[in-house]
Amino acid sequence: MVGILRAAGEGTRLRLLSLLNDGEHSVKDLTEILGQSQPRVSRHLKLLADAGLVIRNAEGAWAYYGLAQGGAGGDLARWLIGRLSPDDTERQRDLKRLEAVRTSQQVQAAAYFAKVADSWDMLRSLHVSEEAVEAAIVEALGGRVVDLLLDLGTGTGRMLELLAGHYRRGIGIDSSREMIAVARSKLAAASVAHAQIRLGDIADIDAAVGKADVVILHQVLHYFDDPGKMLAQARRALTSGGEMLIVDFAPHELEFLRSHHAHRRLGLSEAQMAGWAQAAGLRVAGLETFPPASADGLTVCLWRLADDPHGVTK
Repeated sequence: MVGILRAAGEGTRLRLLSLLNDGEHSVKDLTEILGQSQPRVSRHLKLLADAGLVIRNAEGAWAYYGLAQGGAGGDLARWLIGRLSPDDTERQRDLKRLEAVRTSQQVQAAAYFAKVADSWDMLRSLHVSEEAVEAAIVEALGGRVVDLLLDLGTGTGRMLELLAGHYRRGIGIDSSREMIAVARSKLAAASVAHAQIRLGDIADIDAAVGKADVVILHQVLHYFDDPGKMLAQARRALTSGGEMLIVDFAPHELEFLRSHHAHRRLGLSEAQMAGWAQAAGLRVAGLETFPPASADGLTVCLWRLADDPHGVTK
C-alpha cells in the first residue's frame, strides 16, 4: 500500500491517472497532452504500472495504458480521481489538449477515408476471404428478421446490403461524407429501401436512433484508441436481450497499417474483448476466426456479444 501511495503521490502521475480515467491512451498521445518528453512520461507510467495503478498493453512499436480494473491500485486510483476538482487549471488544460489530440486524429482518419472511399471494399478483401466472413455473419443471425439493425461505422453500407433480408429497418452511421455518398449509392442500386444512412459520430450515438436488436461493428474498433469505450457506447444502443456482432483483426504487428491506413490498434485479443464486453454489460457468446490467405496476411475474428443482465455497464 505504501508503494501504491508513493506512485500516485506525484503531480504528473496524478495527471496521468486523471487522463486515463477518460479511456486508454498511447504514450505518444500522453506525451503530446502533458508537453513532456517521451522518456519522462514512460518512466511515470512504468511506476504507475509497477504499483498496479494502471495496466499496459504493448502493440507493436506502441503501448497503450489504462486504469487498472480492480485490485488495491485500481480502487485507489478511482478514489483519488473522484476527489479531484473539475475546475483545477491543470486538469482543464490537459482536457483541452486531449480534445485537440482527438480532433487531430479524427481529421487524419477522415482524410484517409475520403481518399479510399471508392476502393474501400476492395481494400478490405485483401486481408482475408471476405466471402467466408460474410457467410459467417449471415449465419450468426440464424435466419432471424429483427426490427432494427444498427451498423456503426457503416462505410460503404456493405453490411446493410448483405443483411437486407434480416431486418425490417436498418440504420448505418458513419462520420465520413464520402463513405456515406458511396453507401447511399450502393443501397439504391441494390434496391434496399428499408435502410437509412446517417452522418454522425458513432462514439456519441444520438439517442433518437433508438434501441437496436442487433448492432454491428465491422472493422471499426481498431480505428479507436480505446475500443472498450466505443463498445460501451455501442452497448447503450442495444435493446435488452440484443446481440452485437463485431468483426476485427486478431493481434498483429503490421505497423504500416497504423502509419498508412489510420489504424490505432494493431488487432484485438480474446482477453481484451472479454474484458471490454464484461465492462459494457455483455458477454462473449461466440468467436470464430478466419486465417489469412497468405503468410503475411491478417487473421480476422467474428465475435458474438450477448446482453448480460448480470454484467456491469459503465
